[in-house]
Amino acid sequence: MLGLNEEEERAYRLLVRAHETDAEGLADELGTTTEAAAATLAGMRGAGLAREVTAGRYAPVAPELALGPRLAHNQERLDRARQTVALLADEHRAGLRRRDADHLIEVLPSRAALREQVRRLQDGAREEVLAFCRAGHVVMPSQDNTEELEALGRGVAYRVIYEQALLEEPGMVANVAYGIKLGEQSRAVRTLPVRMMIYDRAVALLPLVQHAGGLTETTAALVRDSSLLDALIALFEAQWERATPIRSPEEGQVTDALQRCPLDSDELYLLSLLVAGVPEKTIASQLGLSLRTVQRRVYHLMRLAGAQTRMQLAWHAARERWL
Repeated sequence: MLGLNEEEERAYRLLVRAHETDAEGLADELGTTTEAAAATLAGMRGAGLAREVTAGRYAPVAPELALGPRLAHNQERLDRARQTVALLADEHRAGLRRRDADHLIEVLPSRAALREQVRRLQDGAREEVLAFCRAGHVVMPSQDNTEELEALGRGVAYRVIYEQALLEEPGMVANVAYGIKLGEQSRAVRTLPVRMMIYDRAVALLPLVQHAGGLTETTAALVRDSSLLDALIALFEAQWERATPIRSPEEGQVTDALQRCPLDSDELYLLSLLVAGVPEKTIASQLGLSLRTVQRRVYHLMRLAGAQTRMQLAWHAARERWL
């Protein structure tokens, strides 16, 4: 790998061990003629592997000086080769996408295949996962998505938009709060157009049939780098901008606006659920409170905001950037 042939490598190793030798001594060690050994030593001297200390006697040049530059040169060549392979691979994938749509969109024919891809892609995510979560699970309940918890633990960012009806399902408010505590950024909208997950902005996964019957197997699409993927990312960002942030009591995020906010963390959480459209009755049941207690806390929020209606409360919270 350093550009030495077998005889040069043996001769250099022997020279390093002996520290100093002549052609006759090297010939005895290599089992060759004195003339051949002398030629080898002369070649090693020319290659910077050996130096002549006295007439006819040679010592090795230190390995870091003799072989270090060769190693650095080979590393540069290897790096250039890797870059070339990466460019060729990009060109190859681009050609496949132009000529064969199967390499752009892969159809997953079953619920089991979709579940496996959700698991594999989250396990392989390195930077960011974007998700639309609609009511009524297709593959698994949100509580069973343990891969998200592991990904959050290794530093993958999650931005998730929840459909209002999903937040009304039993256990979801607590589940979302736990995800936020671990680092998930959560927002809510009244309705979402599609279920979807996007991994590292490189691949998207979404069901192709929104309302399959009980006897119909789920079919999904795996969309790779393309203009279609760019459109799905733009769709997510547009929904993210209009969605309402959900703040958990354990979130612990402090901004200038929150520092000026008169609400404590529990009140902010209640306010974010109200603005997201979750009914007071659902909030009460999921938080283990009575409806009267929730209504009393909502009235307290309205009094702090100087609002007469819940709509005015939401408007005031938006104007003051409480959420």
